[in-house]
Amino acid sequence: MNPDTNPTPAAETGSGRSRRRPVWAALLAGVATIGLIAGGATITTSGNEAQAGAGAGASKRLNEGFVTTRDGVDIFYKDWGPRNGRPVVFSHGWPLNSDSWESQMMHLANNGYRVIAHDRRGHGQSSQTWEGNDMNHYADDLATVIKKLNLREATLVGFSTGGGEVARYVGRHGTDRIAQVALVGAVTPLMLKTPDNPNGVSIDVFDGLREGSLADRSQLYRDLAEGPFFGANRPDAQVSQGMKDTFWLQSMQAGHKAAYDSIKAFSETDLTEDLTRFDVPTLIIHGGDDQVVPIENSAHEAHEIVADSTLKVYPGGPHGITDTHKQQLNDDLLTFVDSL
Repeated sequence: MNPDTNPTPAAETGSGRSRRRPVWAALLAGVATIGLIAGGATITTSGNEAQAGAGAGASKRLNEGFVTTRDGVDIFYKDWGPRNGRPVVFSHGWPLNSDSWESQMMHLANNGYRVIAHDRRGHGQSSQTWEGNDMNHYADDLATVIKKLNLREATLVGFSTGGGEVARYVGRHGTDRIAQVALVGAVTPLMLKTPDNPNGVSIDVFDGLREGSLADRSQLYRDLAEGPFFGANRPDAQVSQGMKDTFWLQSMQAGHKAAYDSIKAFSETDLTEDLTRFDVPTLIIHGGDDQVVPIENSAHEAHEIVADSTLKVYPGGPHGITDTHKQQLNDDLLTFVDSL
């Protein structure tokens, strides 16, 4: 596509088992949890919501739950906004969970969209898996969420590893239920440096992540938050302690094995062929100073591969633009989903 100039700061080119919940969360929220089995998904809600649901009848929709995959993994999801809103489905980055999308979900839900985000297998409140921590399983889990909730005409939004998950979903499951795709700081098409991908990232970088994960993953996550993820290592960077703490907290909620395996999944999975199967409008957003997923061998290449795509670059933006540029991203996503 031909580059377009943009006057904004961005440059645009054209089964009924009980579930684990943190004790502190239950105490703070005063939550009494009940399990309801519906359509193969176990759904949880607070006691107050359950009473309201009982009074309102079957029309009451619960705003979180679980679906169970074919290999028995319980995938947690949250489901916000009006039920009749067109769905927007979010896939999170490594090693975070669905909470990392809270700003974008709030914004789109407040503008009439039904927003759904799940915790990837091994992350957040989903099952801590030993096996199946790879892009194929990630994509199939996403398909399970979409099918169990009977979502159609959905916009898929994937950040970082989640962008790879979304791409593999399209490659394996097509776009029959999908109307749009947004890739945000995505790992597509391939991160790893290979003879066929000479501009990729050296395997030494990913080996370092694995070594750090085994040695002291808590410190590894703190170092990522204090350094390249939010661009806090750049002069005059303004990254709040709360932002960094939230990254660490969500990261430590991921299962150790799942988070370790995911390094291979996001770095070594070649998603080029998956991108060629995109046949819906696609928005690609990336930070111009992304030190985690360098823009040269990710967003620029994905834009070249996906025919109906628009590339928007946030000048100077780091990897974690879902937080550092949250309002700009919120506005750009709303404009995109409104464009249908």
